[in-house]
Amino acid sequence: MTVRTTEELVGKKCLPCEGGVQPCSPQEARDQLKQLGDWRLTDDAKRIRREWVVENFMAGMRFFEACAELAEEDGHHPDLHLEGYRNVSVELWTHAIGGLSENDFILAAKIDRLPIELKQ
Repeated sequence: MTVRTTEELVGKKCLPCEGGVQPCSPQEARDQLKQLGDWRLTDDAKRIRREWVVENFMAGMRFFEACAELAEEDGHHPDLHLEGYRNVSVELWTHAIGGLSENDFILAAKIDRLPIELKQ
C-alpha cells in the first residue's frame, strides 16, 4: 500500500472490496497512520480506532449521524461506539478481507473533517 497524505486520502473515494486481496501489513498501517494524527492501530493490528469526548449525548448522536451519511456516500461502514453517554469512538476495518485496506484510511481522513462538538 502506498502511503498517502491526508489531502490525497480525502480526495479519493472508497472502492468496493469483495475480498481476494491481502490486508495491509501492520507496518504499512503504522506508516499510513503517521498521516492521520489521532488514529491508532488496535492491538490485533486489524483495525484503526479513534476516540473523542463530546459535549453531551446528543452531540455524540449528531456526530454518528454525520459519520453514517459519509459512510453511505463512500459505501464503507465503520463500527461506531458510544460509552458513558459522551465517549465516542470509531473503528474502521475492511470486513471482506478481515483487516485494513486503503478504504479505511480514506474514510478516517474524511471523518477527521466532520464537525464534532467536543467537551470543553
